[in-house]
Amino acid sequence: MASSPSAPAGRGPAGPAESSNHPHQPNPAFRRLRGQLSPREFAASVRRAAREIGEQVSCDARYIGRVEAGEIRCPNYAYERVFLHMFPGCTLTDLGFTQRDAVRGRAARRTRTTVREAAGDRPAPCASDHSPGGRAGCGGPEHNCQSTTQSYEESDVLRRAFMTGGPAALATAPLWGPAQAAEARPGPTDGTTLPRPRAAEGTLGRDDVLSVEEAVRRIRLLDDRHGADNLYRRADLALRQTFELLDSGARAHAHTERLHSHTGELALSVGWLAHDSERYQEARSHYGEALALARVGSDPGLEAHAFCNTAFLARDAGRPREALRAAQAGQQAAGRLGSSRLQALLALREAGGWGGLGDRAGCEEALSRARTLFDKGPSDSDPEWMSFLCDAELSGLESQCWSALGDWERAAELAREAVALQPAQFVRNRALFTAELAGNLAVGGDPVEAATEGNSALTLLETVRSARVRRMLHATAERLTPHTRHVEVAGFLARLSA
Repeated sequence: MASSPSAPAGRGPAGPAESSNHPHQPNPAFRRLRGQLSPREFAASVRRAAREIGEQVSCDARYIGRVEAGEIRCPNYAYERVFLHMFPGCTLTDLGFTQRDAVRGRAARRTRTTVREAAGDRPAPCASDHSPGGRAGCGGPEHNCQSTTQSYEESDVLRRAFMTGGPAALATAPLWGPAQAAEARPGPTDGTTLPRPRAAEGTLGRDDVLSVEEAVRRIRLLDDRHGADNLYRRADLALRQTFELLDSGARAHAHTERLHSHTGELALSVGWLAHDSERYQEARSHYGEALALARVGSDPGLEAHAFCNTAFLARDAGRPREALRAAQAGQQAAGRLGSSRLQALLALREAGGWGGLGDRAGCEEALSRARTLFDKGPSDSDPEWMSFLCDAELSGLESQCWSALGDWERAAELAREAVALQPAQFVRNRALFTAELAGNLAVGGDPVEAATEGNSALTLLETVRSARVRRMLHATAERLTPHTRHVEVAGFLARLSA
């Protein structure tokens, strides 16, 4: 989370599309590369290698097991770069993977189409709108569509066969493209359908649970890249379907515990989208649902996450005392997890509450504790959702605290640091902290630089949609209105109004 529960690009463990017509073949070459390391130890080495080249992946023992079992025939682009960095001179084939074009290229599509037709299974009609204003790039063989060029992370969204139904239809739909610059609304005009979960017919299974997990990753990725505004309604629909999945499978004890956890994470992701879109009441409701699921499932990780988001929301909604209580409750829940980074984030949330109350001593103590915990470094106990917590985020959250305390110079210094350190994949976070920098400079009496930073934030908003960032820029514009004699200020105000 840019201050969000979002996840970085490429961190999901799923690889490219897998054809249901290809039985899994073990990958002995990859197993040999692991050597004497356990899957958990090897996963840790993958994460370390990713950090060396500026990637962020949440590789775990389960992912290594899926690769070695042949479930992942080709890694996504982020993992590919990490593996090739770890084993210089090797190709994907050397690592035991199938070439990408054979997995999801035209040749693979032709093979799958031929197999289906030979079995008497004709291609399904395309659900995309192919009118001039419709969604580009359905990928349907009968249309010969040209896919819209997207970033490599977003193109890597075709998953295994189970991803074609249920809530994960959200995850596999190419939600972003030029034809969707306006806010997307669920319905027949947006070219995306979300089939009812299979478990509505009483057949809850492992694949349904995995599809919910994948939907969470996909939402976080899109949020990091594009912000919340255009994504919220679709994600909310996926969440409602997931609750149907949970209700229909209530007696399927083998999968219900995991489904509770993944549904809670999905509720938090949807709640964050509502939060960033300034739908505060809806966000509060989603966070409450997640907390209830955490309590039902006795899941301290989900509970800590829910309290963390609740604290952040309360601070933004002007309820600092509630933010303080939620952050402290989250720290109690997280105490059982052994993650210093999670405790650091919750201490930062606590500092935000103290700052909102105007308690400088309490804020400084919480910030000092957060810095000490953060400096202990990452660990295998860190939850996947908080991979966004890096030096840039730490500086940005500290900046918000000093802004709340009225120390604009210190707030601006830290916000500038947050922008400079922000990883490239967190576009929304960069826009957020740039907007905060502009606001701090405007209040601190530097209108020209404030306008310059405001223009930088507007440039980022060409690809990011966040009501929160827009509101911050409008507040900055109000402060700059008396300074229109400066050409930079006049230009910023004109661009914002346009």
